[in-house]
Amino acid sequence: MPRPVDHPAVARVLEAAARKGVTLEIVAFDESTHTAVEAAAAVGADLGQIVKSLVFVAPSDEAGLVPIVCLVSGPNRVDLGRLAAVVGEPDIRRASAREANDLTGFVIGGIPPIGFGRPVRVVMDPDLGRYPTVWAAAGLPTVVFEVPPATLRILANAMVAPITEERRAADIEAAGPSSSTSTSGA
Repeated sequence: MPRPVDHPAVARVLEAAARKGVTLEIVAFDESTHTAVEAAAAVGADLGQIVKSLVFVAPSDEAGLVPIVCLVSGPNRVDLGRLAAVVGEPDIRRASAREANDLTGFVIGGIPPIGFGRPVRVVMDPDLGRYPTVWAAAGLPTVVFEVPPATLRILANAMVAPITEERRAADIEAAGPSSSTSTSGA
């Protein structure tokens, strides 16, 4: 069995970063990093440092469905109304697992912020900028990489915009340094 870093999905992520002059250090785990909570526990990071790459779709007359990838801080949830307003797509919706795989080339739980086989619009949660580094999937559910948020934005050619639900003060406190035991949602 090939090492995870030799997997074609991971290679696409590394190649996409290299095209922008960035070398990523890939970290592979035996256990799943499919959810934000699992990823935070595996890397020893705050839940807020985990980048969830969530795929949404908007209808298009020419292309059928147009993918929009949202890079969201671990404890946050996308507000569909805010996202629709930011991207100017009133009929946007969450992609199914099959649509996400077909449109990005990656399986849910391992969808990275870069390395797609087609142009993909990317919107980034400003909360990721609160941390010196964040952790994102590298193409497989057990493989991640660490990167400064500003570098992530450049790599993904992401627009930074408020696309998440408002959180209560208790939720924000729970996302702090001891958040690796918190639960997360989309």
